Amino acid sequence: MKIKDKRVLICDCEGTMPLDARALAKACHGDAPTVHTQLCRSQLGEFQRAIVGEQPVLVACTQEAPLFGEVHEDSNPKAQISFTNIRERAGWSGEAKHATAKIAALLAEAALDIPPTRTVSMESKGVTLVYGRDETAIEAAKQLAGRLDVTVLLTRPEDVLPPRIIEVPVFKGTITQARGHLGAIELTIDDYAAMVPSSRGELDFGAPQNGATSKCDLLLDLTGGAPLFPAPEKRDGYFNPDPGNPTLVQKALFDIADMVGDFEKPIYVDYKADICAHSRSGQIGCTRCLDVCPTSAIEPDGDHVKIDPHICAGCGSCASVCPTGAASYALPAGDAVFQRLRTLLGAYREAGGEAPVLLVHDTRHGEDMIDMIARRGRGLPARVLPFALNEATQVGLDFFAAALAYGAAQVSVLVGPSNREHLPALAGQVELAEGAMTGLGYGAGRVAVIDAEDPDAVEALLYDAPAMAAPTPSTFLPMGGKRTVTMLALRHLHDHAPAPADIVPLAQGAPFGAVVVDTAGCTLCLACVGACPTGALVDNPDRPMVRFQEEACVQCGLCRTTCPESVITLEPRFNFTSEAHDAIVLNDEEPFACVRCGKPFGGRSSIDRIVEKLAGHSMFVNDPQALERIKMCDNCRVIVQFELPAPMASRPRPAPRTTEDYLREREQAKAREMYERAQSEAEAPQDASDEIKPKKRARKKSDTNTGGNA
Repeated sequence: MKIKDKRVLICDCEGTMPLDARALAKACHGDAPTVHTQLCRSQLGEFQRAIVGEQPVLVACTQEAPLFGEVHEDSNPKAQISFTNIRERAGWSGEAKHATAKIAALLAEAALDIPPTRTVSMESKGVTLVYGRDETAIEAAKQLAGRLDVTVLLTRPEDVLPPRIIEVPVFKGTITQARGHLGAIELTIDDYAAMVPSSRGELDFGAPQNGATSKCDLLLDLTGGAPLFPAPEKRDGYFNPDPGNPTLVQKALFDIADMVGDFEKPIYVDYKADICAHSRSGQIGCTRCLDVCPTSAIEPDGDHVKIDPHICAGCGSCASVCPTGAASYALPAGDAVFQRLRTLLGAYREAGGEAPVLLVHDTRHGEDMIDMIARRGRGLPARVLPFALNEATQVGLDFFAAALAYGAAQVSVLVGPSNREHLPALAGQVELAEGAMTGLGYGAGRVAVIDAEDPDAVEALLYDAPAMAAPTPSTFLPMGGKRTVTMLALRHLHDHAPAPADIVPLAQGAPFGAVVVDTAGCTLCLACVGACPTGALVDNPDRPMVRFQEEACVQCGLCRTTCPESVITLEPRFNFTSEAHDAIVLNDEEPFACVRCGKPFGGRSSIDRIVEKLAGHSMFVNDPQALERIKMCDNCRVIVQFELPAPMASRPRPAPRTTEDYLREREQAKAREMYERAQSEAEAPQDASDEIKPKKRARKKSDTNTGGNA
């Protein structure tokens, strides 16, 4: 049998599954498959022949996947093979005879080509720090010393007997701060000191110092105190077993001994900063991802956030709660999850299945639970379609809405002990989905969380759940971002709802809703428009106006915190009317006209408010014309300002004087003196001989005296 371009090999596992080849062929819209009985043993040759060519092969068995993998490597390593499990998930069930549609859906989903996930590298050279309180840490370090480069750090040691032979370096100190990940752990240590070699009855240490720093690749914490990292079980390179439990300590030693070399880790989350609504201009908006990250892998980074892929443990809570899709889960990459969802539910419906219940689970606790239910109980009901994800907590409103729009009657999320710290974030998304479905008349109970560790309890919940009619299914393609997919699904559900409501109220904090502006206090300063990260608030370049597109609003609150007049409130809700698509006007007014040239500029209320507030200011009380300049456009204010005398102007700077200036002034003074003398002589009376003669005599006398002196 072929599905898409893959050849499918089916086995009834020695007759333990009642597989009907004809019914399965009809359900899969293909040729009748060969139902093998012992494909992994006596019929292994069928698998070898199937992988000889270039056609991809899908084997409906996961238990013997290692064996098939060995044969694949020996026979044709270039062949493309994949596996899916129809035994525990469908065939081993009390309702297996009615599970044909379910098996067809599981095969159709498994035949999809899933894009590879990007990875990040981490290198460990084996530099290890064993952090403890007593001899337990020293003994653990001795066990690792043969394979790793080990150092012991004891915090506040008391009555610790010195080792007979110092096989590993021993220091004392208390770690006050720890950062990093496998291969790059950075520590800050107080009370740090080296062991004194002459220690006799008990360990003695040298002079301590505070603020010492150290680096290591691996950290084994045997102090029994508070973990050095949040979510310690999720921090690569950090081991924190209970020192009072020898079994857990030995398991940690066994695991840490092999942590040397290069390691590949999936990049769980893709981040797009351009659509992040965290902050603008120092004002904090959305903090949903920061609030739910258990490992502190996310931290603020200006107007956005940054996600450290080395620390991220892949819980997916950030992708679940992100309202814009800036953080999206990348395992698998792209829209593969929605393609799987669409294919699974579509194939189930086409094969004749009705009212499917989608069981979302992870690949650890969830698959173990399904395996136990199949082996020790009644197996999964025929209408329960298991849907495996890396983490069950990675799903959010977009996933729930799409699943229900594709025809799921109910969605159940199976979580385990490792997911309990993420339940508040998941519960918030379930509440949103339930609010939407209840508001549209579908009734409550469409989306639920199953938190149980007992397989019998999970089985009972699945069998006893009341049957619900599935919504009218859609086949829309999951194109666009998270917000687009969500609205496509919700609008389809609204269009086919039993009791459609155009407006569905939501709880505070929901990422959908309206912005309400008190126009009486709004001055149209447009600060909200500049702060809006999604473009939900826009202005009009031709006149003072604020417009709002509700479908783009994520209720981050940046407009509210930025508004200087505090006239903005948020109204969480789903709006299914056409107004949600359109940019409606929240406030509008005539522009203010320049009092000098008549050019329109700014909003009238803004100018009036500014004039009112500055009227009593000292800079404007003594200068009435200053207030008039506020009422002018930018060009006129500049012109008027230059027309006024400069208030800070000083006297003109004197020209620099040179030697030539002094000489010229001297010549001018001398010429002036000669001119004045000539003038005075010219004005003297004509008969001045008596006066002239004495002068001549005086000159002669002077000459005589001069000569006599000579």
